[in-house]
Amino acid sequence: MTKGQLEAEISKALTQWEKDFLGRGSVMVKTDILRDMVIVILKGVLTPAEYKLSETTEGLLSIKKIRSDLVESGRDKLDEIIRDKTGEEVVMFHTDLSTRTGERIMVFRLSCDLEKKLMF
Repeated sequence: MTKGQLEAEISKALTQWEKDFLGRGSVMVKTDILRDMVIVILKGVLTPAEYKLSETTEGLLSIKKIRSDLVESGRDKLDEIIRDKTGEEVVMFHTDLSTRTGERIMVFRLSCDLEKKLMF
């Protein structure tokens, strides 16, 4: 499998996870493999009601907290998806959500340099 094919497979699997676990998927998902990281950008994750709520500081913080808690509660499955697709263990996971753009970023740090492995 090429790097591009693997990135597309990860995007597809994470979109399905969103639909199954969160009840709806992103508008667009883009995955990039860079050294020992899988970087995923998910666009269109917020609902219109969440955009409206994020107009206040209290609402913005509430949305970020709830969305973060939701993702963390599905963390085991996320790690499993990445492990199944890449064959590597996830050693670190970071995520953040922009209430301004409605984008989420996920960064999975792997146990090895996957990009280098895919080059050979």
